[in-house]
Formats: sequence, C-alpha cells, structure tokens
Amino acid sequence: MARRRKKKSKKGLVFLLILLLIGGVTFYVMNNSDAKKEIDKLSPVKKLKIVDEDSKTRPIAVMINNNHAAWPHAGLDDAYITYEILAEGGITRLMALFKDQDTAKIGSVRSARPYYLDYALENDAIYVHYGWSDAAKSDISSLGVDNINGLTASSVFWRDTKLKKASEHTAFTSIERIKEYAKEKGYDRDTNKDLLLNYSVDEIDLSKREDALKADDIFIKYSYYTNSSYKYDANNKVYMRSMSGTAHTDAITGKQYSYKNIIISVIKNYSYDSYGRQKLENIGSGDGYYITNGYAIPITWKKSSRSSQTVYTDKEGNEIKVNDGNTFIQITPVGQDLTIEGEEPQSDSE
Repeated sequence: MARRRKKKSKKGLVFLLILLLIGGVTFYVMNNSDAKKEIDKLSPVKKLKIVDEDSKTRPIAVMINNNHAAWPHAGLDDAYITYEILAEGGITRLMALFKDQDTAKIGSVRSARPYYLDYALENDAIYVHYGWSDAAKSDISSLGVDNINGLTASSVFWRDTKLKKASEHTAFTSIERIKEYAKEKGYDRDTNKDLLLNYSVDEIDLSKREDALKADDIFIKYSYYTNSSYKYDANNKVYMRSMSGTAHTDAITGKQYSYKNIIISVIKNYSYDSYGRQKLENIGSGDGYYITNGYAIPITWKKSSRSSQTVYTDKEGNEIKVNDGNTFIQITPVGQDLTIEGEEPQSDSE
C-alpha cells in the first residue's frame, strides 16, 4: 500500500510540473510580441489582407477631383474604399478612404460637399478637402467633423507645378502630412467604430444564388458628362475600372485601377441652387447591387442618420458579406442608365 501511495504522489508531482510548464510558456508567449508573431505564423487562422482587423487607427477620407481635366488621379490604389457621387455641373467627385497606409501622393484634392460628410462620418474618418461649399462649411462646424482644409492647412498640401493644368487641378497631399497635422490639431488617432463592411476571409461565390446575375460588364451613367464602367477580369477575379470610356489609371504607376467589390446604391438627388449643387436623399433605404467575382445580386441599402453606418442587406434581409479586397461604392442617381451584363458560362454537357 505504501508503495502505491508513493507512486501516485510522483504522478501528481509530474502533472503539477506539466501544468506549471504550460502556464509558463503561455505567459511568455502572451507577453512577448516576437514569440506571439512566431506562433501566429504557424497558426492556420486566416487574416484579412485589405485591412488589419485588429487596427484601431482612424481612416482618412480624401476628396478627389474628378473633372476630366484633373485626370489622371494619384494614390487611389491604396484606398480600401472609394465612393463616387454626383456633384454640380454633371461632374462627380470621389472620396477615397485610407487606413494604415503611407501613400506619398494623393489627389488631386477638391472641395467639400455636405453629403460626403455622411460617408466620412459613417467611417469615423478624418475628412481632408481643399475648400468647401457654404453648406459643407456649415455642416462641418455643426456636426463636429474632424477636417483638414487646404484653405487653412497649407502645410498639408502642395501644388504640382509640373502639371500643365489650371491651379484647381494641381493640389495634392500625402498620408504623412495628414497625420502630422491631425496630431497637431489633437484629433483622435484611434476609432471605436467597426469597419463599415462585413468582410469574409473565405472567397464568396454568388453564382449559386437564385437571384444572381452574370456581371461581366457594368455601366453607370451619372450625367451627359460622366459615366463609370467596369470590365471583369476573370483571370485575376477583379473589375477593371474606366471613366467616360477611358481606362481609369494611376498617375504614378500608370496601371489601370481594379476592384474586388463593387457596391451600387441607387439614391435620389436633385439640385437646390443656381450653381446646380446637389442634395442627396440618402437617409432611409433603397435598392442597389453587390458585385464580385463575375456575379451581381440585388441588395437593399439602409442608413438611419448622417453618422450611422450604411447597412447593405440581401433579399432575405441578411447583411451581405464582401470579399477580401478593395471596394468601390457607386452612389448612383435614380433614373439614369445602369446596366449589368454578362453571359452565363456553358456547362460541359452543352
């Protein structure tokens, strides 16, 4: 009996030592960033590539000039979300969102319009612009938007004097300059807001859905002056973007911009002054499409307030998941041409 008790005591001691060893290793890994990184490398857990889910850094939203005379743009290939909305004169403006990037040249930068604030707010972004309309100026003040304006923050912008263009098409900025000025202003550097879109680390295939449409060619008309279009590149599973029949290219790389996801929200707009400045009826809900990997599905957009995040749902009322990749959100006018076309692939039996 005595020998058995002694043997049992040894087993208990060994078990206790194992527990202490495991606890020590766990404590070391959790409190040693290098060790944790090495463990993460061996982990099968998938991580998003388009953004760092663990990062709390606030996004930066930059107003982009989209007058044809301002082309080509610079730096939009680093944006994880880009919006396009109609402004006055049939011209659209873009708003590009950057997160945890070091983009050296972005632009050209243009002035603020009030409805773009709604989309900067829904992302809790620092809003960067060069000038403003009276309505945008008033709303920035009343809504407390953290903004950087080229009219007062000259250190954040520069004029590219090598461009043979009117001066309003030559203002550029960089993430480094934006961050430096935001720090001087005391703007919050972190955000408590979730990412706008519900990303999936696993590839999304819409083709199996009953409501799926083949989407190889997309055409969106904004006005007599502006349209946007996409051509699906099946080899790389992205959409190549064009504007008014011209490939949308980057001034620095010379490459055509491509997008993994396209979200279309059809929203009523109308002019309210002699300059043709616009109002947008974007608080409420409406129809649209989510497009990725060669297919589109009908969706509903819902936005309950100017600062609330737009929620995109499928026909069953479920919030859509989007593929891991950059996204172009097209705020499309009601009543303008919108076409989504494509041929269904033939089966082997046909």
